[in-house]
Amino acid sequence: MLRPRKRIFKKWRRNHNLSNVEVINPVVEKYWLQRYSLFSLYNEGIQMDEEGWYSVTPEEIAIRQAQRCAGRVVIDGFTGVGGNAIQFARMHCKVVAIDIDPLKIELALNNAKIYGVEGQIDFVVGDFLQQASSLKADVVFLSPPWGGPSYKNVKKFTLDLLKPKDGYSIFRIARKITPNIIMFLPHNVDLRQVKELAWLSNPTLPLEIEGNYVENNLKGITAYFGNTTRTTRLR
Repeated sequence: MLRPRKRIFKKWRRNHNLSNVEVINPVVEKYWLQRYSLFSLYNEGIQMDEEGWYSVTPEEIAIRQAQRCAGRVVIDGFTGVGGNAIQFARMHCKVVAIDIDPLKIELALNNAKIYGVEGQIDFVVGDFLQQASSLKADVVFLSPPWGGPSYKNVKKFTLDLLKPKDGYSIFRIARKITPNIIMFLPHNVDLRQVKELAWLSNPTLPLEIEGNYVENNLKGITAYFGNTTRTTRLR
């Protein structure tokens, strides 16, 4: 006999167009049960692929990150299904949302329409790491793939585990656009390495590290560099 939540989940699946992904698995079910913390307007037509379920920034955290950038031009280098891009746009930012996966961009556009902010976001199918040299912005937001839910099994998550390149390389590429960088990283990341990103910059960058909680659960940490820190907030 199915447990009640399994029965509800199967009914939900029949009523949604998710034929392109396998959603009946423990990872997706876990995040589906937290769907309103990912998108408060989930029931209005939010669309996700399997990776999106475990990689999108919870909305409460995305709002806090976006508040540091109100009214600025922001590049979201690994936009996924659009959770961060939407919140930046809601803070009156002009957003360039980049993802190498065309499906992710399609889903992100749909989700931005649900929030009524699609007009403030330029959606780009492409590789941020290759396009960065031609980009300009006030802030770069980086939430590169953490390698899937298995990151939790690592005692200390090192920056070389980020995808598609190590965190040092990704940061250096973003640094060529602007010193004002926000990185969303696993809660078990090696903080010494995060601090090195600021120390190794020339000149050394201001750094603020924030623990991000949802319902008293630590979901990740956000590293604010340059003028995104509280003491040097963008004006």
